[in-house]
Amino acid sequence: MSLRVRAFFFHVLISLVIAAIVVALVFGVWYPAPLHQALGVTTIFLLLLLVDVTLGPLLTFLVFKPGKKSLALDLTVIACLQLSALGYGMWTVAEGRPLWLVFNVDRFDLVQAVDVDDRRLSEALPEYRREGWLGPEWVGAVRPVEHSLSQQILFESLVGGSDIAQRPELYRQLGYFALELRAKGLPLEQLKEYNDPAEVAETLAHWPQAGSWLPLMARVRPMVVLLGTGSEVLGVVPLTPW
Repeated sequence: MSLRVRAFFFHVLISLVIAAIVVALVFGVWYPAPLHQALGVTTIFLLLLLVDVTLGPLLTFLVFKPGKKSLALDLTVIACLQLSALGYGMWTVAEGRPLWLVFNVDRFDLVQAVDVDDRRLSEALPEYRREGWLGPEWVGAVRPVEHSLSQQILFESLVGGSDIAQRPELYRQLGYFALELRAKGLPLEQLKEYNDPAEVAETLAHWPQAGSWLPLMARVRPMVVLLGTGSEVLGVVPLTPW
């Protein structure tokens, strides 16, 4: 096997190891299933990763010539280009990662990092002032006490701005909303009106403790949040809420 082919496969191996780590981080931590489907990140990110993994080794194969004076510089430039492309993709995905699953009146809203309204972040409880990197967390949002702020939020939401779900100063622990969750939960039978009954039955078979559900609003694909027989949140499933 020639040195050029060895260099190519070595570069492929390194690229695949890095890609595996990146995939584990993105889909295992930042976008846990099925939230990557709800936000439509899967195809775009994997395509970008595929191009990045294949292009670097191919460039190495093209420029690699033993004894070439500029070989070290060429390989450095290729590595920098590959890492820059990967870095841009990771930055884009990180900006769009889901931070909060927010109970909002009669539904849950999936709030991404880029959508958080931080204008009054200093008024938020300490645990809601940070941007988490270990996956989205469940919270609820209370209605603002100030009438002027309530009107401002209403107006902004009507013109495409932030709603109460995007404002961390209104966040509270989910247990604070136990009675509302219990009252707003919808019957599981209703899911069969919007989904294939067989798919509903198969999904619920994995969640025997489910007693009701609420819709989850997301940028690309709305889904369903399953609730226990009390008011506890069980998880998100890729069923259609309407």
